[in-house]
Amino acid sequence: MPSPSPAYRKIVIIGGGAAGFFAAITAAETDPSSEVTVYEKGNAFLTKVKISGGGRCNVTHACFDPALLSENYPRGSRELRGAFHHWQPQDTVAWFAERGVELKTEADGRMFPVTDSSQTVIDCFLKAARDAGVILRTGTAIKELRAVPNGSFSLLLNNGESIRADKVCITSGSLKASPLTSAIESLGHRIEPLVPSLFAFNIPDKRLDGLAGLSVQEACVKTLPKSPVQSGPVLITHRGLSGPAILRLSAWEARRFAEQDYAVEISVNWLGKTSAEELRETFSTHRADSGKSLVKNKVPGGIPRRLWERFLESSAIPPETQWSQLPKDRETALVLQLTDCRFQVQGKTTNKDEFVTCGGVRLKEIDFRSMESRIVPGLYFAGECLDIDGITGGFNFQAAWTGGRIAGLAMAT
Repeated sequence: MPSPSPAYRKIVIIGGGAAGFFAAITAAETDPSSEVTVYEKGNAFLTKVKISGGGRCNVTHACFDPALLSENYPRGSRELRGAFHHWQPQDTVAWFAERGVELKTEADGRMFPVTDSSQTVIDCFLKAARDAGVILRTGTAIKELRAVPNGSFSLLLNNGESIRADKVCITSGSLKASPLTSAIESLGHRIEPLVPSLFAFNIPDKRLDGLAGLSVQEACVKTLPKSPVQSGPVLITHRGLSGPAILRLSAWEARRFAEQDYAVEISVNWLGKTSAEELRETFSTHRADSGKSLVKNKVPGGIPRRLWERFLESSAIPPETQWSQLPKDRETALVLQLTDCRFQVQGKTTNKDEFVTCGGVRLKEIDFRSMESRIVPGLYFAGECLDIDGITGGFNFQAAWTGGRIAGLAMAT
């Protein structure tokens, strides 16, 4: 058998998710002479892509300014800002379009395939990988990963097979409970503490009982005593509160929540940016102009009637109360319920399939111009195994595409 040509290189991708496929396809298309293999420990590829966005796959977000885009990442913002100059959402949109997958933009900026099916994205990746000659292996975990003196790598698979690689890219997703953690640390890398991000709040509070399914589209939430305010839809669930604003707060405050064992006080302004003073002026107008009308009939815009009635009840305002009869202390209680509604969070609820992890390989140890390790030459990282995570809205996938693209090019060139 003839020996491989000097240009031949063996590239191993550990993890068959979003970042892994993007890295593999990029490397194989850039250097067709290389052998690119994706090893996935599970029985299927792209499982997170499959269930993301309720099965529609939130591919990316319609934000085309790298600086603004990077602001959506509680961890990794500074590093991604530069990376997004190399590959950002408009590049992602063009990449899919070239392969027959058209994306659409929804009102909130999220971008989905026009088919509204994540299978469209999965089929696109599988076809692109096979067309590029990528070798795909499922049910194959990496038990050991060692750098050898000649600059290559030795890997031991779960089936006992030993393989050699010139380049290795770890795209395994979250490292929480991952057997790769010890291998990564043995190579000299440090891993930032791994805690959940993007989770709903468990809140046992009578004010929310029986209201599951109700939502407010423009609310503001923050942790107390002080945190940045997050705004957007808030959804009442059987266990407490969820929705984009809650998920964003959980992302930005992920470490704080973990440190306090998910026992944190939060404040919700159900009227968005309306202040207590502005609301008092509105109530004063109601008292002057509609004094004989019932308080319960003047539902503030954006508040579901059942939630409004619950706030009246918790403010001790009887259903028959007219605006002209509303006592000042009861008005104050109602204003607080609407603009500074306090809740005690007692635990979290995380979608075990769509979870996002805060923490991972320390970013200072990665060269984001190539996604190569600054410690081990030839070792690359992309995706959620890094200490990078974004808020909800397609940002985590965009970080995966960007990291995978940069790593794939670097390994191939």
